[in-house]
Amino acid sequence: MVENALSTAVFCVASAILAVLLRQYVREQSLFISLAACVVVSGALFAMLAPVLADIRQFFLDSGLPESYISLVFKATAVCLITQVTSDLCRDSGETAIASAAELWGRGSVTFLSLPLIRALITRIGEIL
Repeated sequence: MVENALSTAVFCVASAILAVLLRQYVREQSLFISLAACVVVSGALFAMLAPVLADIRQFFLDSGLPESYISLVFKATAVCLITQVTSDLCRDSGETAIASAAELWGRGSVTFLSLPLIRALITRIGEIL
């Protein structure tokens, strides 16, 4: 695991240096280097976490929660990660207004995704009372 972290850190630093160097000459290409680095690191992360995600899914299933709730948790996590990368890339390119709009959309999306969980929680509280 430490070797993977070190490799990822070296890759990210090298990508950042390349993006900064390119920004001086061809600003548009710099953003593509940043985006490519994000895609590569995200892909490596998801490949590495596949067994862990299977274990987490099994923990949720053992708890007795419906499969749809487990799926909502993973979807909300994915929305958060995508929104963070998107807003960081927009800020990096100098578009803070677009970055704020992406974050607003992400918050709204997670709120929308969580509505079934909130509804189930309120129903469960009503049953207890």
